[in-house]
Amino acid sequence: MRPVRLTTVPAPGDLLGLVGRELGASEPQVLTQDQVDQFADVTRDHQWIHVDVERARSGPFGTTIVHGFFTLALVPRLLADILEVQAYSMGVNYGLDRVRFVKPLPPGVQIQGTATLLSAKPIEAEAGRPAGVQAKASVVVEFAETGETCCAAEILFRYYS
Repeated sequence: MRPVRLTTVPAPGDLLGLVGRELGASEPQVLTQDQVDQFADVTRDHQWIHVDVERARSGPFGTTIVHGFFTLALVPRLLADILEVQAYSMGVNYGLDRVRFVKPLPPGVQIQGTATLLSAKPIEAEAGRPAGVQAKASVVVEFAETGETCCAAEILFRYYS
């Protein structure tokens, strides 16, 4: 497991100087089968490889696996453990670029996120919206015990001053 490490910056503009830098590692997280079942209910994705514990034992993974999109949905949460911008008026997830589900994640296994800032650029103020910074980070969801990649995504986010 990597040591938990948080990068803190006072304001959005301070991200401009961090491009290319590894930002840190998140707190470890564990997703339970109950959470997987709840995600299945919300998304109506009740594929047996996610929710049927008995059938999954004889399936290709030997257990149920977490939905890839559930793992992806954790990326902003993991990034919040890794990067703190102290003063801003609003932060938004702007989108995703490359996303890969590299290795199946069984429920009950500890994961950890790591992030590297790939880019950051100023955003001009527009009507009703203040200036800010748009950034892109590579976030890798790893198996905490082995460091193997489970999911990798490039997330775009904006912080407004």
